Amino acid sequence: MDYSQFLMMPQEIGLLTVFLLVFLYDTFMPERSQRALPAFTAIIFGLFTALTMCPCLAEGGQAFGGMFEANGATWAIKLILSVGTFLVLLMATKWSNSEFISVRRGEFYELLLLTLFGMFLMVSARHFLLFVIGLETASLPIAALAAFEKRRYESHEAAAKYLFTAIFSSAILLMGISLVYGIGGTLYFNELAMAVALDRSALLITALAFVIAGVGFKLSLVPFHLWTADVYQGAPTAVTAYLSVISKGAAAFSFLIILAQVFGAAYSDVWQWMLYALIILTITIGNLFAMRQRNLKRFLAFSSISQAGYIMLGVIAGNAVGMASLMFYVLVYVFSNLAAFGVIMAVERESGKTTIDDYNGLFRTNPWLAFTMMLAMFSLGGIPPFAGFFSKFFIFVGACQTGSVAIYVLVFIALLNTIISLYYYLLVVKAMFISQDDCVVPAFKSACGERLAMVLCVLGIVFIGLASCLYAGLNEASAAAFPAF
Repeated sequence: MDYSQFLMMPQEIGLLTVFLLVFLYDTFMPERSQRALPAFTAIIFGLFTALTMCPCLAEGGQAFGGMFEANGATWAIKLILSVGTFLVLLMATKWSNSEFISVRRGEFYELLLLTLFGMFLMVSARHFLLFVIGLETASLPIAALAAFEKRRYESHEAAAKYLFTAIFSSAILLMGISLVYGIGGTLYFNELAMAVALDRSALLITALAFVIAGVGFKLSLVPFHLWTADVYQGAPTAVTAYLSVISKGAAAFSFLIILAQVFGAAYSDVWQWMLYALIILTITIGNLFAMRQRNLKRFLAFSSISQAGYIMLGVIAGNAVGMASLMFYVLVYVFSNLAAFGVIMAVERESGKTTIDDYNGLFRTNPWLAFTMMLAMFSLGGIPPFAGFFSKFFIFVGACQTGSVAIYVLVFIALLNTIISLYYYLLVVKAMFISQDDCVVPAFKSACGERLAMVLCVLGIVFIGLASCLYAGLNEASAAAFPAF
């Protein structure tokens, strides 16, 4: 075996190094030093993220007989996922040192880093075997993370529902992959693309349906979304934040790569209209159910379902502009959604309150938290001049690049749903700044890690949309890498 192939995996090797350092610290450091583990993890992971920003890592290449590929686009995708994970690590610093979690804090960070490693493999996989290994590495530890607060019944329920959903969706995906193997006699993406291009049989239609359904569970696409709200509500807030942003982003990127590289010549003739219907249902039903929610974690769960529909607009574009728009959208979504979860985590830790009504008058006692939540809601709703407006604009432009009438109708329906979403996002703003309540959340000082994470999120929401060079760089990386897809 040529071990020089591992040089094609600098981000994966760096992440494994961070994992080993955290494991060794957790295992061998004395008890009096264990409380510094969250800060230690955040610092070394922050250094890892900063080092992987080096553009020289974007060159990449292929390894392991073409099963693994690194290029400018995969480098940017992994960097976006790393930035989101770093923000989650900062937010979880105080929570992981709490009384009931501290005895297992090491396991929390090790499982989190392990899932991120699996997502890295998913993004770079060019062979279905490696893709499934990455998918299971990313999925199964999340069930343990969802059950981390083992004294809460809701946490157990969330873990059980997520585990059964993960098993069921993986079985469906594996069935689809087995049918694809029956068509092409291989699991390599590029070789399957040639076989699929010459096939329009019922077997291919069925295989593609199973693959879309399997990945649809991971993305929370309607009608595969029913697990999302219960898992988001029951899991610890730090885990919910990670699940709603990082996991969803990795699944979206992988879905685009599979559709573009494996089924690109067939899906437009076979399942394109069905995918359009899934997107419309996902955006619409996510919006309608979000209006009915009073618990903020369930509220953001249905909001994330709707956001998954918008993310899919970049997937169906199937071109370099769609890829760049998808990366930019997920980057903005990372900062916007994690800003909201940062406020929820701080308020829940201090007062135990998690409903929208509990946030009545929050501006009077905690103006900074109210301001952060307001910016997050504005960005998620796509209100200019915040980053969420630009991300939606670029995702719509990327989808319209195909030029078909159906795409224009789809984008128009998505625009209408954006207006609908403003209603329920502004309900949260109204509660904080206009509504009054005698039982308002008392004034308190959030933890240092939470404050730092929220400051970074606010800066991202305000300035990323204005940094045109960022989108230009993503577009350039996508254009250079897209022929490989």
